[in-house]
Amino acid sequence: MRWEALFADLEAQFAAHGAAELDAQVAELTRAERATVAIGDRLRAARGGVLSVRLRGGSTAEGQVLDAAPQWLLLGAQGRQALIPLAAVVVVTGLGPYVAPSPGVVEGRLTLGHALRALARDRVLVQVEVDGTELTGRIERVGADHLDLAAGHGEAARRDGLVAVPFAGLRAVRSR
Repeated sequence: MRWEALFADLEAQFAAHGAAELDAQVAELTRAERATVAIGDRLRAARGGVLSVRLRGGSTAEGQVLDAAPQWLLLGAQGRQALIPLAAVVVVTGLGPYVAPSPGVVEGRLTLGHALRALARDRVLVQVEVDGTELTGRIERVGADHLDLAAGHGEAARRDGLVAVPFAGLRAVRSR
């Protein structure tokens, strides 16, 4: 009987040690995996959810996540949409713990420029938020790192000319 108890105790200790070692390995692998997660992957997983986003300069945008890519986030609220460069985001509230798989080749190449070119193509009247001001007009051209906005409407846009806005200065582009 004593031998059986001794062997049972040794087996229990061995099993406990193995379980603890496995738990430590799982925890380490989990930390390593989390270190590879980008905010865009979490935003893509939040599609359909409602988020509040604080932007550089202190303004906020709130709405349902309509789409997200590695460089931008599209929120919708009350019939309006806001295209937000991820570089302008300082805090996201309402984001769950979920992570979308890495974007595919095409989705991974959808830059901020691509989204802005779609707005220019569709001649959407937009409100462009930059540091300290908001500009209203239509996006005429989109370059590699900036957009040209025809500020104002109709005759005023032709009279005032184009305003060049570097992507680095963008906080949000909202539909009107």
